[in-house]
Amino acid sequence: MVSFENDIEQCLMVLKDGGLILYPTDTVWGIGCDATNAGAVEKIYALKKRPDEKAMIVLVADEREVLKYVAAPDLQVFDYLQEAKKPTTVIYEGAIGLADNLVAKDGSIAIRICNEDFCRHLIKRFRKPIVSTSANISGESPAKLFTEISNEIKKGADYIVNYRQDDDTIAKPSSVIKWNNGMVEIIRP
Repeated sequence: MVSFENDIEQCLMVLKDGGLILYPTDTVWGIGCDATNAGAVEKIYALKKRPDEKAMIVLVADEREVLKYVAAPDLQVFDYLQEAKKPTTVIYEGAIGLADNLVAKDGSIAIRICNEDFCRHLIKRFRKPIVSTSANISGESPAKLFTEISNEIKKGADYIVNYRQDDDTIAKPSSVIKWNNGMVEIIRP
């Protein structure tokens, strides 16, 4: 197994200081920060040149963390996620404990339980959720490979993870659904 311990240590220092990381996720490469730090979230909006009313995704390591950051999730959503064929982000009502500028105007938040080794280790060690938004300027296509990430984005990150930079597997964004009392609304297939 490839070791990513040094990357984890560097990311933890940057995240604790309110900085930005450029890192591989279970989908595309992402720009990340502490999802509870409004100042760090603002840095991502500025780097991406993205209006702050456009919501971003939050990554967590397991179901317990969803319960910690969502007021009253319908537990049936976890059964749905067990059956999902690809990484799936769920828009939940009633976000709590996250940076205000990360939560949508209606109080909802998009959360994905991440199943990628590096991300799971990082989130568990950080003990907080991490923002994940595609590593591109708003309006441009998301980078499918590390080599496609623009220099502008790379320069804006406080730390760039080395792990998986040479991975040539074409990445795809997650599915996005809105869960409403057992009814699934597909936002992005």
